[in-house]
Amino acid sequence: MNPPPASDPEPGGPIRPATGRRRAGAVPALSTGGLDDVRPGALLVAMPNLADPTFSGTVVFVLDHNAGGTLGVVLGRPSQVEIRDVLPGWSELAVEPGVFHVGGPCETDTALCLAVSRTPGEDCGLRRVTGDVHLVDLDADPDTLAGQLLGLRVFAGYAGWSAGQLAAEVAEGAWACVPGRPDDVLSDLAGPALWRRVMGRQIGRLAVLSTASADPSAN
Repeated sequence: MNPPPASDPEPGGPIRPATGRRRAGAVPALSTGGLDDVRPGALLVAMPNLADPTFSGTVVFVLDHNAGGTLGVVLGRPSQVEIRDVLPGWSELAVEPGVFHVGGPCETDTALCLAVSRTPGEDCGLRRVTGDVHLVDLDADPDTLAGQLLGLRVFAGYAGWSAGQLAAEVAEGAWACVPGRPDDVLSDLAGPALWRRVMGRQIGRLAVLSTASADPSAN
């Protein structure tokens, strides 16, 4: 994996592990997907009572989940750093906007790349996450993927939870876990707009929340 420039800081404060979420007030837990629903390809959607500015109003695409913890990337948080300035060979395959997206507060000098491909060839530098979504080896030759991808996104950093941490946060209503779609990864919607779209396709109380603000201070 290739490092993006160190001048692209993570919004919401200094780099730190994804720990110690702060909740804004006591809000009854919704009937949402629990920890059993967390798996690669699922979305962790921040509930309005999650006030930590690093994760408030975010949608996190889960890359891995096991007994040791959970790893994902925040969707819909574009930076100002152009991919062509750092990884010029990959910029032609990236969807608009062609910039690094801030994937989370962990290891922000590390680049992760997700691509959507329905028919990947063998030994082309792709590793399936789920369905049509794949992790891309940025050390591979991008020319080998020409014509095989519907698009890709490059993320600086990731979000991570240690063993048991996410379970506690889901139990206290900080996150809802819902099914993800490949087009979520490539969406050009940012922040609150993506949050509302994901919530709006749910049912019951989650769908009702889609009309609220993703920013807890505005509710």
